[in-house]
Amino acid sequence: MSDDDTRPGDTQPDGTQPDGTASDRHGPGGTAADRDVPDRHGPDRHGPDRHGPDRHGPDRHGPDRHGPELGVPELGVPELDPVIHAQARLRVVATLNVLPDGDEMAFNSMKQLLGMTAGNLSVHLTKLEDAGYVRINKTHRGRTPVTFVALTKRGRLAFEEYTKAVRALLDNAGGRP
Repeated sequence: MSDDDTRPGDTQPDGTQPDGTASDRHGPGGTAADRDVPDRHGPDRHGPDRHGPDRHGPDRHGPDRHGPELGVPELGVPELDPVIHAQARLRVVATLNVLPDGDEMAFNSMKQLLGMTAGNLSVHLTKLEDAGYVRINKTHRGRTPVTFVALTKRGRLAFEEYTKAVRALLDNAGGRP
């Protein structure tokens, strides 16, 4: 092919156009490196604001972001316990609440009943145990380790308060005082 047969956009193996200028394949200014622009796939590609220190802070769902928090007295909205409010933990506490006071349930039975994985259930039970809502008793049946879970008195009281708050919230949503 002669120089007369070249078309716009054709480049030579070294990346230059037949006339010796830089290829415009990366836009009018060449590559990002040619333009002294940071590469978009570099270490700071998300910028400082994307993953800043307050992204996962404790108040990320606070009033400044999603409106007023539940439980603000001037609104008269009941506060829902955030430990119980997560769906999986609510299911765990509701399941344990139907047992007579002092009774416990085997971890594997609860896992099957709730259709949860062992890891997922374990994480939620740890959160409930840290709040003092459940008691975990690890023992053995013969040589087989068995874990039992029971709702504590504090957990029963918290669940009772939670259900009252949900009822009040639903009653207020229906327009009743």
